[in-house]
Amino acid sequence: MTKLSGTILDGDSRPEGLGAGTEPSNTPAEAIYWHEIDSPIGRLLLAGDGDSLIQVGFQSGPRPLRPADGWIADAAPLRAPIAQLTEYFAGRRHGFELRLAPRGTEFQRRVWRALTDIPYGKTISYGELARRIGKPSASRAVGLANGANPLPIVVPCHRVIGADGSLTGFGGGLPIKRKLLALEEAAADDDESPQSTFRWAAAPPPSGAR
Repeated sequence: MTKLSGTILDGDSRPEGLGAGTEPSNTPAEAIYWHEIDSPIGRLLLAGDGDSLIQVGFQSGPRPLRPADGWIADAAPLRAPIAQLTEYFAGRRHGFELRLAPRGTEFQRRVWRALTDIPYGKTISYGELARRIGKPSASRAVGLANGANPLPIVVPCHRVIGADGSLTGFGGGLPIKRKLLALEEAAADDDESPQSTFRWAAAPPPSGAR
């Protein structure tokens, strides 16, 4: 089993992907690669720029990700996330070690970073997540940012639940959220689970979205 420790590191200023429900846009200088993999929760579409993971789509969920025109079907640039997700679903990996480039507002990115601090096999409420980012009265806004996470599983938005312990909305659908939590509960160690170690690309200028 792979165990990791560390903190989120700021990266350089490479271009980033778009948020959930949209596709990253290409520029002549930016190639976006994509590949689909099978998993216990259905097919997943991974997209990246050859250096960073940009988006993960639940192809069996209510909002499958459609590759944009110009995307290049090629698994090779996505070897690392493919391998690490395979280990995760096998219960051998409790943390990811990847470079990420999600596109979102400063507030969304703050929420997404906080999600990566939730240990494997654990859950917290939206209210607790709001408190962790210093916005205790912003549970609703935090919930919306959580739902806009373009990198589910890797950035574990599935570990956030209702204050009463109920499973609330999830972009991939509640059945997938339930399966992810069950997988982690079954594979979790008694020891404290390690944090993932990510390098996040710097926020891009607010242009290029479509």
